[in-house]
Amino acid sequence: MVKLARLPLMDRSAEADTARIPRLRTRYYAFLSYSHKDKELADWLHRELEKFRVPHSLAGKLTANGVVPRRLTPVFRDQHDLSAGADLGEEIKAALAASQFLVVLCSPTAATSRWTNAEIESFKRTRPEGCVLAAVAAGEPFASEMPGHEAEECFPPALRFRYDRRGHQTSKKAEPLAADFRESGEGKRLAFLKLVAGMLGVGLDDLVQRESVRRHRQMAWLAAGSLAGMAVTSTLAVTAIQSRNEAREQRREAEGLVGFMLGDLKDKLEPIGRLDALDAVGSRALAYYQHQDKSQLSDDALAQRSRALTLMGEIANTRGDLDGALGRYREAMASTEELARRYPNDPQRLFDHAQNVFWVGEVAHQRGQMAEAERAMREYKRLADNMVALQPDNRKWQLEVKYSNSSLAALLYEQRHYPEASRLFQQSLKIIESLAAAEPNNADYKRSTVETLGFLSDSRFGEGFVDDAIAARERQAQFLDTLISRNPADASYRLQAIPANWALGRLLAQNGDPQAGAERLQKAVSLGEALLAAEPDNSDTIEYTAGARFDLASVLAALGRRDEAAAQTRAGCDQTNRLLSLDQKVATWQRRRFECALTRADLALRGGGLDEALLTAQTAVVAAETMRKQKDVDGRFALARAYNLIGNVRARQGNASAASAAWREALNIWPNGIPETPSQTAIRMRLLNSTGDAAQARELKQKLAAMGYREVI
Repeated sequence: MVKLARLPLMDRSAEADTARIPRLRTRYYAFLSYSHKDKELADWLHRELEKFRVPHSLAGKLTANGVVPRRLTPVFRDQHDLSAGADLGEEIKAALAASQFLVVLCSPTAATSRWTNAEIESFKRTRPEGCVLAAVAAGEPFASEMPGHEAEECFPPALRFRYDRRGHQTSKKAEPLAADFRESGEGKRLAFLKLVAGMLGVGLDDLVQRESVRRHRQMAWLAAGSLAGMAVTSTLAVTAIQSRNEAREQRREAEGLVGFMLGDLKDKLEPIGRLDALDAVGSRALAYYQHQDKSQLSDDALAQRSRALTLMGEIANTRGDLDGALGRYREAMASTEELARRYPNDPQRLFDHAQNVFWVGEVAHQRGQMAEAERAMREYKRLADNMVALQPDNRKWQLEVKYSNSSLAALLYEQRHYPEASRLFQQSLKIIESLAAAEPNNADYKRSTVETLGFLSDSRFGEGFVDDAIAARERQAQFLDTLISRNPADASYRLQAIPANWALGRLLAQNGDPQAGAERLQKAVSLGEALLAAEPDNSDTIEYTAGARFDLASVLAALGRRDEAAAQTRAGCDQTNRLLSLDQKVATWQRRRFECALTRADLALRGGGLDEALLTAQTAVVAAETMRKQKDVDGRFALARAYNLIGNVRARQGNASAASAAWREALNIWPNGIPETPSQTAIRMRLLNSTGDAAQARELKQKLAAMGYREVI
């Protein structure tokens, strides 16, 4: 839990109001606020709080919430503890002012209770947000933001919004620590421990472990007592039943904790980019299951173990360990495939399996194994379509259809099937915009909208619709700027902003505005540097930053800023070498190696270092040959670009025959019959001009002009 901030000073009117509140002799540890229709659970919670004994190992420790007490007493209840005072409202205010924490029992009834809301308002005017804790009894938090589900809202209005330093309600959404007491949630005991952990300022795991130790000791005493009374068989039977139930309860609570780690805790760690913390979560969850007999695991426990494996695979993937990631994904997929077979009409089982199918396909994609990747993505799409067929109104499944469309479209795009890819991306954009309109505050929908705009831009560029491509990238970059300004701690938005600005900068530079292009590319590099300062091992950030550096270097060189271009090239090549030291098989990292060599050769040529330019261009040929051997669709285009540069170097050296031979070799290598992007068509146009085929070169120039392509670098 975050350290509590110093309480803000109140204005004079607030001080005067406080002065009129009668001082109580007792300082309450907590104030229990609830609707009287929830009295049964309130009675239980009040009783459990006041009888709870803090473990000796924790009592007396100093945490962010102060010194940990031995008991959580007394707890104030507005019906139970009031004296017969005439002024009911003033006494409640006094109790609130004298309470360290406010515990709100949340339900649809409480959400509409004027008194419950007033108690929260009064408390939050003088207390930090962290002192308010929610106990969800029924309904759904923030359901009022979902059209058609307003009646399910369980948070009172004052609980849903933050209060400023002067005690005034703001429009900023609050995120109170919430314990889910619903049967479908964490269960009474685990939710109770989560609530207590929040008040004490200790980790939930500390309480769960110590509670388990306490219960084991109780079981040991029970066992000793049963041995002493072995003659009484009925006592043995009772003890056995109690032990069995106790073991089941302990397993349920332990699995509930694992579920919390893989759910709520993981969701809070992912946006801030903490790979180390996520790794600890996944490792801890797997450690629990390593001590279990897998043949005795329930279907739910088996699914939870698979989710832990999938998380560990994602972390390994992010760190560039593709072999480790693939092993985790396949191990997880073996379980989810069996569960999907057992429950073909359960969309959640299909969803869990679909995640592993996607990741196995994604690793194949990263390694350039396109046929295997496409098979996986088509299976992923089939599973997603089945989810929606089973539950058409479920937004989570609709989102999965969007993801599967985009994943398949990305593969089609890389195989030059631009019109079909654009169609799928447009369908994806339509789905995600519909979902975002229904839930405008949903962060996942915002991220997905950003991603889809980038894909759509690339596929439209491949089709030859240049202005459409630029417009989509500009919309994407602007949207990300807004999201970053509103969520400065969310590392995922800044990561997405790197390729968004990188692609936009390249488009602008190639289409008539190199200065604006350089500014966008520099922004991409700066975003990458900032992220790497906090998370230096993130391979995605390294790759994106290196790619942006090479394009920035080319634009800077065209603008005559060769020293700056050389510095960017060196930094980009260093980052590329770092990636390749992790895994030589990743196709996109091989492309960065080619770009490193080609950019260095181009800079040497511009600076007059012809021998260096020739040697480095030949290195680019070797890198492009490696790409081609990996069956990379761009490998032959890259090889043609390298020979084109060799031809340019030979021409500057005055060796016309060698230059002509290199240019003709580039045209021979050029993959005829495969759709080209406008930038590739521009390279072929220059090659035709260099080899004297002016007529065909003019045709291509007219074609590019019709597309709106205006290359100046």
